[in-house]
Amino acid sequence: MNQLLRILIAFAFTSILFQCAPYQPEGQGVVGQVTWLEGNQMPMVLEEEKKAKDTNTGNPVKRTVRVYPLIKISDVTLENSLFQSVAAKPITEFETDENGKYSINLSPGRYSILTVEEGGLFASIFDGDGNIQPVTVKENEWTLLDIVVNYKAAY
Repeated sequence: MNQLLRILIAFAFTSILFQCAPYQPEGQGVVGQVTWLEGNQMPMVLEEEKKAKDTNTGNPVKRTVRVYPLIKISDVTLENSLFQSVAAKPITEFETDENGKYSINLSPGRYSILTVEEGGLFASIFDGDGNIQPVTVKENEWTLLDIVVNYKAAY
């Protein structure tokens, strides 16, 4: 009898465990982290203890981020690696936290996401159609977009 009770408890626990779904926030939008990367990023031969410290992923940084309707390279002017003017108006603007992390609720659609820098706006990803930092938001899905601000890095 005692063994039967143990089997029933184990079965009940297992069935409850498999019915639990992972947490997913409601809505949809974009989530990620902004990092800053500068200086020499060329591959180098390093001593073993320095290799572990040098990851070339950048440091988390707080930034203002602007969301635009999907824009093309022909819709902006570029000067010193930064965009000076954009033909479209931003949909929204928000601040990352101190660790560069952010999440923004957006309606399903395609957007361009740019960071605000001292001398203009920055984005480093372009697709084959000339779209600037394109991101697609689907209904009830969160899209990951980590942004590396690297206009002062040398590769």
